[in-house]
Amino acid sequence: MITRRQAALRLDISMEMARRHGIAAKISEAELDELNDNPPPWLAQSRANRTGKKAVWVQLRCDVCGFEEAVRPKKWWPEFTYLTCEHHSIGDVPLPAAGLKRSELDGLGTRFIAIIDA
Repeated sequence: MITRRQAALRLDISMEMARRHGIAAKISEAELDELNDNPPPWLAQSRANRTGKKAVWVQLRCDVCGFEEAVRPKKWWPEFTYLTCEHHSIGDVPLPAAGLKRSELDGLGTRFIAIIDA
């Protein structure tokens, strides 16, 4: 059995879409395989509408410890130089290159801080 979130990740759909179209809180691998192999009209339409410009899910990875988390990307996220878990020190990543100014942005995923050198 897998969770609705895991199913949404593997189907590359949002959690909202998974809930809206009745994917149960827990489904079997066989049910997921059936959705992938014979997508219902809503899933086929979702896949047909993809332009590739915006990912449904992105994988965030800490540059210090390697912790990973799949999350929905936000429009307000800037390009970042490094990504760290909130409990790491700023000294755990390399210093910015000469002439660049460093800033931090909290709130990516459940525990990440983006380090932006610009």
